[in-house]
Amino acid sequence: MDATAPLLFFDSGVGGLSVLGEVRKLLPQAPVIYAADNGGLPYGPKSEAEVAARVCGLLGRMSERFRPRLICIACNTASTIALGMVRDVLNVPIVGTVPAIKPAAEITRSGVIGLLGTAATIRQAYVDRLEAEFASSKRLLRFAAGELVGAAEAKLRGESVDPAIYARAAAGLRDQPGGDAIDTVVLACTHFPLLLAELQTVFGPGVQFVDGAAGIARRIAQLTQGQPFARSEPDLALLTRQDDSLQGLLPTFAHYGLERIEVLQ
Repeated sequence: MDATAPLLFFDSGVGGLSVLGEVRKLLPQAPVIYAADNGGLPYGPKSEAEVAARVCGLLGRMSERFRPRLICIACNTASTIALGMVRDVLNVPIVGTVPAIKPAAEITRSGVIGLLGTAATIRQAYVDRLEAEFASSKRLLRFAAGELVGAAEAKLRGESVDPAIYARAAAGLRDQPGGDAIDTVVLACTHFPLLLAELQTVFGPGVQFVDGAAGIARRIAQLTQGQPFARSEPDLALLTRQDDSLQGLLPTFAHYGLERIEVLQ
């Protein structure tokens, strides 16, 4: 194993930074490429075919160019749609991101769980299977909160966000039959943990929030255990489109240790 081979994190935007942050805690010495498909953002409104084609194509190009030791698809929408396809075509370990329904079912006291995700994520059969396997004795209420993706992107650029966006996400779950009993909320989009403080405010006390980032980090650490790590250059943030708004993200990328910025050619 080449000690300089990077871990490659892939997301539609900045959401996967919530996963990268957890991985940094366990593997601070690991070289990293963080790939944000800002040219395809957002994924939530897209069809399954569009997401699958885009994710497979981009990861194929990135794998060939950067030779990562492991790829983390740090995006629930991309993972629930394209994880199996990517694993079929790339000869590199692939770690996906799926809604944390199992841990939510283990900690809920009321038995009513809310799930916030993109429209594409919450309709996937993959989520149905997770519910059937781990939460069949619970009540799982789903809401497509795609507005939160844009809110997280804006927040990390230092822009103001309309608080009504967070209130609508909470109401989308609370206003469903049985929603007043929700005591646990699954954040089924990697963008959403970046808004944890705002979501805690609108849901109020007594609600726990669950996401999969820490578990993903443990899995990546397990798969790379014993491998040598060495940086030959600063870690990279890789974008798929030149965008004027990228300037606002530079402090955020630097906070996560991404000191170089490139646009995929």
